[in-house]
Amino acid sequence: MADANIPAVQVALDFLEMSRALKCAREAAAGGAVRIEAGTPLIKSEGLDSVRTLRAEFPDATIVADLKTMDAGRIEMEAAAKAGADIAMVLGGASDATVKECIEAGRNYGIDVGMDLLGAADPVARAKQAQEWGISEIHVHLAIDDQMRGGTPLDLLKKIAEVATVPVGVAGGLHSGNVVDATAAGADILVIGGSITKAEDATVATREIVTALETGEAKAPRLFKRGGEDEILDVLRTVSAANLSDALHRGGVVRGIRPIAPGLRLAGRAVTVRTFPGDWAKPVEAIDLAGPGDVIVVDCGGVPPAIWGELATNSAVNRGVEGLVVDGAIRDSGDIRESGFPAFTRHVTPNAGEPKGFGEIGVTVNVGGVRVAPGDWVLGDDDGVVIVPKDRAVEYANRAMDVLERENRIRAEIRAGSTLSKVVDLLRWEKTR
Repeated sequence: MADANIPAVQVALDFLEMSRALKCAREAAAGGAVRIEAGTPLIKSEGLDSVRTLRAEFPDATIVADLKTMDAGRIEMEAAAKAGADIAMVLGGASDATVKECIEAGRNYGIDVGMDLLGAADPVARAKQAQEWGISEIHVHLAIDDQMRGGTPLDLLKKIAEVATVPVGVAGGLHSGNVVDATAAGADILVIGGSITKAEDATVATREIVTALETGEAKAPRLFKRGGEDEILDVLRTVSAANLSDALHRGGVVRGIRPIAPGLRLAGRAVTVRTFPGDWAKPVEAIDLAGPGDVIVVDCGGVPPAIWGELATNSAVNRGVEGLVVDGAIRDSGDIRESGFPAFTRHVTPNAGEPKGFGEIGVTVNVGGVRVAPGDWVLGDDDGVVIVPKDRAVEYANRAMDVLERENRIRAEIRAGSTLSKVVDLLRWEKTR
């Protein structure tokens, strides 16, 4: 039911800490957000007191309680209404009885009820049903976990907008670079989380979104975008090995292998080599098979003698090879450092072995306790090396970007005069037994 008016910007406060949510909400409201959402994580963490706090702080704003109700529709709508919410959300995957009960309770307690189509088997049919029953809003929502796999909500948004007789909202990866497209697809309400709540300055981020809507000119942000296969390398060049390890549930770390000099970074696809300690034939042959941007990853048992040196490095540089990871030893480290070639290794030693030609190229290897297959993605920096399996690289590159964005917001809050323990409220979350 979109019209020529600029869609309303709704900030989704998906925080666990009320203090952080409130600070961000103030910034977002100053930037032009007219709807303030108590996100599901915030309600689960702080309860409906989060809605009461937002109501008191923003008496003129539209306060949304993202309950994602699946059961007990009457009591949840009543509670949200009494806490001060203008709108509360029921999930499209809820039973017919629950949806109808939410709508009836909303009428009784004076609160609008919106439907989030998450979980609906047939979203278009569910939207039509809900409208017949008296739902106030329909929201298309691409879940965060689906965003990380490169999805977009805009195709479904267009289908829902075509049948909508009530305002249509959309959520899922929106930012200043795609809100104009979302408007064109039929959105009346833009539900925006990360590109505002993870911004170092939420006022600036919100204002950029509002400006894009007012001018019709998209402005792609540097962060907050979720890419596909073609964007993996750009993401890995932006995030750190620590970000990527966090995204991999603290996994993927190649143990004991470090860069030969501070400040070296590499990111690229793996060309794998297995060889015997000191046998440098296959690693050197791999240079001729590697393409520009590839990372040669060598398993030689984690021990000396060296299988790589200055001459191999010169050859790799000429071929455009991105870098080297050796679970073993290299030599000529001074010359390699001077060249700036990103070499990561377990050992440095003066002595090399002999080129006997044992081993294989293009097979799955084990480096530092991590299995690496040909074509897997490799990221290395001062902290070490992290491996991402190629079949999960889109998802985990996007998740690493999400980690970076969240840390940027925390960093900004610390710089504003807080401390890490206060920002994330460590004492509250400590285990008591």
